[in-house]
Amino acid sequence: MEINTNDISKLREQTGAGMMDCKKALENSSGDFTKAIDYLRKKGAATAAKRSERDAKEGVIVSYIHNGRIGAILELNSETDFVAINKDFIALANDIVMHIAAASPEYVNPEDVPLEIIEKEKEIELAKLEEANKPKEILEKILTGKMEKYFSEICLMKQPYIKNPDITIEDLINGKTAAIGEKIAVRRFVRFELGK
Repeated sequence: MEINTNDISKLREQTGAGMMDCKKALENSSGDFTKAIDYLRKKGAATAAKRSERDAKEGVIVSYIHNGRIGAILELNSETDFVAINKDFIALANDIVMHIAAASPEYVNPEDVPLEIIEKEKEIELAKLEEANKPKEILEKILTGKMEKYFSEICLMKQPYIKNPDITIEDLINGKTAAIGEKIAVRRFVRFELGK
């Protein structure tokens, strides 16, 4: 199947992956965008997993202010200062800090959520499920799904990306990690809202 540049550009716009990666993904999926996105996610996750052990101590601190009422500051790290000045890396940092201002995450990863908060949330969800009258195994699966949804609301890395809800912030970063060839990590962020 012939892959045209418009399709490659469209996939690149949706995923943030490199042009050659998008072309390869479309070729491997016979032009099917959904399969191509899955291919890029798997490739990004595999590349990110390989790089996860590396130190990322360079990077940038960026800020975003919305109408003087909401603001966010983000520290996004890379392995080298060369990548930290790369326009794609800086654009990624700006996209993530804007997402933080809009989506209001509380933590970077589920591992950062204090255990007592997780236990309290499980307790609340279990109380809601008590009347469901379902087998224990089913209740456990439902609880797991509810907790994943909870993490997708409060944890930056698990939130659907505001510019493309088909991917999470984690997917976005994994795609850039694959494209840039270095570990990229959110170190920390802070969000302010007037009056809160």
